[in-house]
Amino acid sequence: MTPAAQLLIGLVFVPLSTALVAVLLPPRRRRWAVVLGGLAWPCLLVPLSMAVAREQSVVMVFGGWAPPLGIGWRLDALGLVVLWVHALAGIAALPSAWRRFDPDLPESGPFWSLWMILATGVNLALLAADLFNLYVALELTTLAAVALIATDDGIAALAAAMRYLLLAVLGSLMYVLGVGLVYAQTGSLAMHQPGIEALNNVALVLMLTGLMVKAAIFPLHVWLPHAYSNAPGPVAAIMAAVVGKAALVAFWRIWFETAEAPPAQLADFLGLIGAAALVYGAIAAYLQPRLKMVIAYSSISHFGFLLLLLPLASQQAFQGAGFHLLAHGLAKAAMFLAAANIVVVLGSDSIRHLPGLDKRMPLEAFTLALAGVTLIGLPPSGGFTGKWMLLSAAWETGGWFWLVLIVLSGLMSAAYVFRILALTCFHPARRAVHHLHPRPPKITSLAALTLALLAVVIGLYPHPVLDLLGAGMPGMVR
Repeated sequence: MTPAAQLLIGLVFVPLSTALVAVLLPPRRRRWAVVLGGLAWPCLLVPLSMAVAREQSVVMVFGGWAPPLGIGWRLDALGLVVLWVHALAGIAALPSAWRRFDPDLPESGPFWSLWMILATGVNLALLAADLFNLYVALELTTLAAVALIATDDGIAALAAAMRYLLLAVLGSLMYVLGVGLVYAQTGSLAMHQPGIEALNNVALVLMLTGLMVKAAIFPLHVWLPHAYSNAPGPVAAIMAAVVGKAALVAFWRIWFETAEAPPAQLADFLGLIGAAALVYGAIAAYLQPRLKMVIAYSSISHFGFLLLLLPLASQQAFQGAGFHLLAHGLAKAAMFLAAANIVVVLGSDSIRHLPGLDKRMPLEAFTLALAGVTLIGLPPSGGFTGKWMLLSAAWETGGWFWLVLIVLSGLMSAAYVFRILALTCFHPARRAVHHLHPRPPKITSLAALTLALLAVVIGLYPHPVLDLLGAGMPGMVR
């Protein structure tokens, strides 16, 4: 086992151990465990990034038994990109979570344990090299996310958590049924073994449908808006940044690395679903009366946009989609953290209360504007780089319908982003809320602004990430 492969253990067992310690330690000592556990595993990504850039992937096998007999983990470029989003969003959300759930309070122990269990599940899902362990990781992620949503006060959060749980269980049943059919047919569940790619279409459709529920892809998205908008701010930031994306990465891996050349008709059909999601999510976001609901519905639109990778399936499309995962995750986490601060000060996230926000909370207003630049895809943001790569892929393959959709996605994103900015900066402030609550610590505002800035800065220096994604493309990408 190489030294880089040993580091993969830390990505899973450091947050898992922290979850156990957070329950056992007294409150005064819990704070240090939370800080060390939350910052320790992201440090492992630096040497792992160098290893993936050098070797294209890092593989670890447990017990010396190679798959399909043994259990293996594999970190590739796509998984590494999402892990970086997870690490950066988690670190930025830590001050907001600390303010909301003070580790010194005895009742906050379950929150921090669930937070670390969620990190464990997401990291394991991005490392899993077989279909069953991927299922276990996604279930761990789902259960932790459901419990974290329910930590918010009020019946709305509990209802959103129950809706998420029931639909996620349905998605899990479909996925595990597909996994059973795969094992019955091939005798193996490892993603990178000869023969596993010979899947029948029934098993493939079952697994992909289950993952579409987990990733909240239209029309199986109905749990997402209420879950994101009613969860505590830091929880919504992490969920929007990585939870759905972990399922989407699993979707791509099964499509490109496990399945054997899925039918072109199925790829086009899923592309049309993505097109419908893109339009529906943007229109719904424009019509929402609450800021957090606007941000939540825009995720549905962008997940549909990322489905366009399937019919395009080229090197540029893969690099663009992977880069868009990075930019979108950073921008969405920034927006939810800013929205959490707005709720604290104004007492509501109703967009009727946003006039005058640029003067009352300038950092939050600037964060929303910068993150909106990324969502629209304006240069020089990371969102522009990802969309430009997908646009180039559609041009080179002659996919004119997909090309028009990509252009349309930017215009539709601009509609709901500019609506929020117009209310925030240009609407008369007489309709604003005049009774303001105490501001949260400035570090929470700066953390959100840092993520929004990173989403723009990566567009100025995209080549390291694009080169990394280009070297680690799935074999079925043209």
